[in-house]
Amino acid sequence: MNAITLVIGAICILVIAYRFYGIFFTKKVLKINEDKPTPAHEKNDGQDYVPTNRWVAFGHHFAAIAAAGPLVGPILAAQFGYLPGYLWLLIGAVIGGAVHDAVVLFASMTKGGKSLSEVMREELGPVAGFCTGLAMLFIITITMAGLSMVILGALAENPWGTFAVAATIPIAMLMGLINKFTGNLKLSTIIGVVLLVAAVFYGPSIQGTWLGEVLTLDRETLSILLPIYAFFAAALPIWFLLAPRDYLSSFMKIGVFIALIIGVFIINPTIQFPAIIPDFLGGGGPIVAGPVWPFVSITIACGAISGFHAFVGSGTTPKMLNRWEDIRVVGFGAMLVECVVGVMALIAATVLHPGDYFAINSTPEKFATLGMSVVDLPALSEAIGMDLEGRTGGAVTLAVGMASIFAGVEWFSHLTAYFYQFVIMFEAVFILTAIDAGTRTARYLIQDFLGNVYKPLKKTDWLPGAIGASALACVMWGYLLNSGDIASVWALFGVSNQLMASIGLVCGVTFVLKIADKRIYVLTCFIPLVYLYITVNVAGFWMVKNVYWNSMAGGYNILNGILSIIMLTLGLIIVITSFIKWRELWAHPRFKKQATAN
Repeated sequence: MNAITLVIGAICILVIAYRFYGIFFTKKVLKINEDKPTPAHEKNDGQDYVPTNRWVAFGHHFAAIAAAGPLVGPILAAQFGYLPGYLWLLIGAVIGGAVHDAVVLFASMTKGGKSLSEVMREELGPVAGFCTGLAMLFIITITMAGLSMVILGALAENPWGTFAVAATIPIAMLMGLINKFTGNLKLSTIIGVVLLVAAVFYGPSIQGTWLGEVLTLDRETLSILLPIYAFFAAALPIWFLLAPRDYLSSFMKIGVFIALIIGVFIINPTIQFPAIIPDFLGGGGPIVAGPVWPFVSITIACGAISGFHAFVGSGTTPKMLNRWEDIRVVGFGAMLVECVVGVMALIAATVLHPGDYFAINSTPEKFATLGMSVVDLPALSEAIGMDLEGRTGGAVTLAVGMASIFAGVEWFSHLTAYFYQFVIMFEAVFILTAIDAGTRTARYLIQDFLGNVYKPLKKTDWLPGAIGASALACVMWGYLLNSGDIASVWALFGVSNQLMASIGLVCGVTFVLKIADKRIYVLTCFIPLVYLYITVNVAGFWMVKNVYWNSMAGGYNILNGILSIIMLTLGLIIVITSFIKWRELWAHPRFKKQATAN
């Protein structure tokens, strides 16, 4: 199998889906129009509610949703072969992910930019609202820990990569200041891109210096610094760090993957993985412990359908959109672009020899039991200047896979180390942008949730509340980050994330039943909801039984099992409450009139 075939097939399907299904869903099902101003105009406060150019909003939204998920998930799921992940990415994104993102964004904007928990409270009552808020708080905490876990393996003992990533913070702040006081987006973009490239190429010169020693950090130190950074990012005004870096990193990410697509067309690498690896379909793999179903749909979340998108779609993005029509570009479109990222990540992993792939993503002890041997990895390690074996988490695999593709271009082969560090940087930057947006969303959730007890907390611009809620959010996910490994935390993230996506689709079913002209339109949300809800429950109980509460398993963790049970129970309560509301909406007189007319 050649990589070009997979790329062309994916792009064609996604373009057709955006052109036809995207217009149908936004125009016919959601009935989007410009009859009233968006929340960004109604509540413009210069900090959270800010009317934003659609492409800047797209950049923020895409950067926030397309963090580690579409990069890491497909790479980890390659354990089953390339076909299960490829099919799930395309089917999940078109049928589920794009619909989910657009409808949650629409619902939040309809309610003035409120969080999903507030929307569910107004639509389904206090029980569903409380359970949604509590579930979202659990899920966003686990999500931040899962995303942050990916950074640790890539930046640990890597001063070059750490310097490049750290440099993006002042670069983004400079861009924010230029945008704020001059409004010159083109100038800030040029300055940001130039400084970003300069940071990567300057990186090698710090090695062996005092600065290089300061930035040579172990996993434990990084796991403490990340929550501290997130605290400041969540408390600062959105225009100062969050929006400009999201915008910059979106250009970087899209640019890198366009370059990768061009590289695939020029080099046409061969997919070295088989379509299916039978040994691991039933479970017992070294990376993903469970069977291909339901775990391919749990391991690959972002890129197909992801509950984390509901946090962004009912957090920062609905407070930024300038026009209602921007929902199709920002909500529906960004999800499909993210699917392309997921497909390219899958290709980057599967062009590696399976032995090299498993050597990177397994511990040396586990790899020794697989009966495999490395092929190209020693040469790649020498070219990059790092030992690559046992660097689990997926980030290193992506960087190695992309570097190996471009190594096929003769003039590029001597720049392998630079490209590897650049890919590490842009992966880390995207994870940090998701941490920025996710922690800020967690701050909103905490303020919403605790604001029912102490009213001033409801005000997002109240400084003591913003600082206190940001600190609490960082402490919670920072604790999880410091108490697990990628195998246990990513699986917990996957289950919680897809449960959140189910809750977002529950909201979608409710809104479509309220506003749609035809009952059948509800299937746009109901079909993906049924599949995803069954999948997440099977996966959740499998993990509790076979891993979290199994003292013989490597991921044995009582706390993770308790969190899983609590989340699945909250999801069940929400679904039961929703069915009661759906029965009322289904019996609405307008539907009966339509049935009589037909």
